[in-house]
Amino acid sequence: MKAKYINKFIYHIIVGGFAVLLLYPVAWLIMSSFKQSERIFLTADSLIPNPFVLSNYGQGWQGFGDYGFGTFMTNTAIFVVLVLIGHLISCTLIAFGFARLKFAGRGFWFAIMILTLMLPAEVVMIPQYIIFAKLGWLDSLKPLVIPAYFGHPFFIFLLVQFIRTIPRELDEAAIIDGCNTFGIYRRIILPLLVPALATTAIFTFYWTWDNLLGPVLYLNSPSKYTVSMALNMFLSNETVSNWGAMFAMSVVSLIPVFIIFFIFQRYVVEGISTSGLKG
Repeated sequence: MKAKYINKFIYHIIVGGFAVLLLYPVAWLIMSSFKQSERIFLTADSLIPNPFVLSNYGQGWQGFGDYGFGTFMTNTAIFVVLVLIGHLISCTLIAFGFARLKFAGRGFWFAIMILTLMLPAEVVMIPQYIIFAKLGWLDSLKPLVIPAYFGHPFFIFLLVQFIRTIPRELDEAAIIDGCNTFGIYRRIILPLLVPALATTAIFTFYWTWDNLLGPVLYLNSPSKYTVSMALNMFLSNETVSNWGAMFAMSVVSLIPVFIIFFIFQRYVVEGISTSGLKG
């Protein structure tokens, strides 16, 4: 019994040490947002701001020109919601088709879909840009949002694996009760997909919220900039970078991420484990 408590104590010490190591950069970011911009890197070895200032948050929230940081937060929220809706609709429908419907070449097309996971984004970046430019979609959210309505291979694979754990007897019972294929999808599969859908939503939110490359490629008007682009604007190669304001707004932009994580963290493990139904 004594050895058990000693091992448990050592385990918590090691895990706690790793937690401190991983959280230190976040703590440094938060405390640096209260330092004077010119002193951030002069006192980088100290977490305590001296002097303690709040002006970084005011300067950062003012944004650039006629656009405050609230505009960039709103743009990003709209961007995230549209992509989130697209992923939830398209990925569930495609995953249901692969997991439950029988059609010619199902295995082949599923393998092709999985192979796209190995395709680097840089390979399709230029062809996609050319296509969207010819469609006249540049400087709009269309190139960033509309592809989400055609599915995402990672989430499709995740949902397919989850659906396969749901007993087919439920489908057969629904057919006996008069449900058609879409009825099975809507009444049986979707309610049981909640953990996997929550995981899809959380990862979509994370990946979309901090997406920088896509908005940089397709958005030109400052009024349409996202948070990631706005943070990059605080840095300058010609004048002095406003590190204090950038760190302050970085902290503000992290607040929605922390809120989403702490509210829905239990769904992440539950969805990825694809435990499904038992018994």
